[in-house]
Amino acid sequence: MVTPALKQDSNSVGLAWAEETSIGVLPGGPFFYSLDPNGFADFGGSIKTVARRPINLSRQKKKGTTVDLDASGGFGIDLTQDNVQELLQGFFFADMRRKAELAIASVKQAGGDEDYEPAAGGTAFYAKDLLWAKGFSDAGNNGLKVVVSSGAASVIVTTALTKAAVQTGTISRVGHEFAAGDCSVDVSGTYPKLVTIAKDLTQLGVIPGEWVYIGGDAALENFAVAGNNGYARVRSVVIHAMEFDKTQGVMLIDNGGVKTIRIYLGRVLKNESGTSIVRRSYQLERQLGAPDTSAPGDIQAEYLIGAIPNEMTLNIPSADKVTLDMSFVGIGVEQVLGSAGPKTATRPTLADSDAFNTSSDFSRIKMSVCGSATALFAFLTDMKITLKNNIVPNKAVGTLGAFDCSAGTFDVAGSVTAYFADIAAVAAVWGNSDITLDFMLAKANHGIAIDIPMICLGDGRPKVDIDKPITLPLTLDAASGAKALATQDHTLLMVFFDYLPTVAC
Repeated sequence: MVTPALKQDSNSVGLAWAEETSIGVLPGGPFFYSLDPNGFADFGGSIKTVARRPINLSRQKKKGTTVDLDASGGFGIDLTQDNVQELLQGFFFADMRRKAELAIASVKQAGGDEDYEPAAGGTAFYAKDLLWAKGFSDAGNNGLKVVVSSGAASVIVTTALTKAAVQTGTISRVGHEFAAGDCSVDVSGTYPKLVTIAKDLTQLGVIPGEWVYIGGDAALENFAVAGNNGYARVRSVVIHAMEFDKTQGVMLIDNGGVKTIRIYLGRVLKNESGTSIVRRSYQLERQLGAPDTSAPGDIQAEYLIGAIPNEMTLNIPSADKVTLDMSFVGIGVEQVLGSAGPKTATRPTLADSDAFNTSSDFSRIKMSVCGSATALFAFLTDMKITLKNNIVPNKAVGTLGAFDCSAGTFDVAGSVTAYFADIAAVAAVWGNSDITLDFMLAKANHGIAIDIPMICLGDGRPKVDIDKPITLPLTLDAASGAKALATQDHTLLMVFFDYLPTVAC
């Protein structure tokens, strides 16, 4: 017997996404990945109708007809380490630059060695690499490991693993531990650099503009000079030298002694150029509860089809969470009745993770003139960074909605409010100085670094209110960093650290 539901509550709503193979087309056996939104912007299809207005004695219009459909959708979500990491590739029109990231199907099968066994590609790992393992059902097979050696189908590590003929998970390079005495700091040139005797630094897969973290939790893993440890932005990499143009501390000469210095790395996402640009389209699924209360498993849903990521805003207020607002432009909308249920797909479980807060999870935030180590401001009260792809749907005769979408300029802009302390900051605005901004979020041995290499500042009028500190509102208009350094030809770059030492958090 059908028992119609009288209403649906917001708590019956679910949101998920799947990547399409081409605009509007899902692959066979798609994966729908769940999201946990805080709320929705306009979501679905907006129908446009045009009424008939003939000349007639009754002075009345005739019933209209449907002439167009605008498909779009948006939602707000807390920023955690993993919840939108893969989806962000669509907003950047880019592939994530991963470091030796492999799927594993079995563990510790070759002799007595403690090894992970990929189908192929194991030689991408090198001795003394720091490896992060996740997704294995045996807890001891997860976590940070040190590589001993590797072959195409075997990556041997120092710590004990639980043998499993069939056990899936992933491993990825998250850093390297240099051999005793192999790593030192040289400051004789214009920029400080990490120098090695034996280790080929190009094997780390690091690119210009990327952020790394130098130093570990143990004394032997750190340089004796405190300023040589911490976050650093890479300017260039050659076989035995890695040069930095932004550093958390002041780097000084340090021969490293016999220490086994550690460096930590992440996967990199940045807007790309030329043939490296990758457009992705998605289907966004919004489940809307069961219309028949006697069949609670028959869930109705709506789908935003051919959804291209259009706009993303990173919200950083004071004393709050870091949140994202994401919006998409689609080519159409599908509705599914409860009797049919959501589309057949593999639906991985959404992992529970903590949101980054704006009080204690910022390891660094710095705005400065390019090439200067001096911060323009000591503190900010709020910040907002917006990425826009300027997506336009392509309309055509015979198509309700759109048949495709076109992307415009990759725009990054924003605003900050700083505590005013020095007129030099205002002078930087008036002088149209080249400005750069970076900030790091870290907690529970994970983290995210965000870097904007080139910014033009606007506004800059000190705001004076009675009994309050003077503040300085600023607008940000970002551009390619190639003006400062040709190899940093991007506007926005993010680094996702699967593992960071506790001292970095």
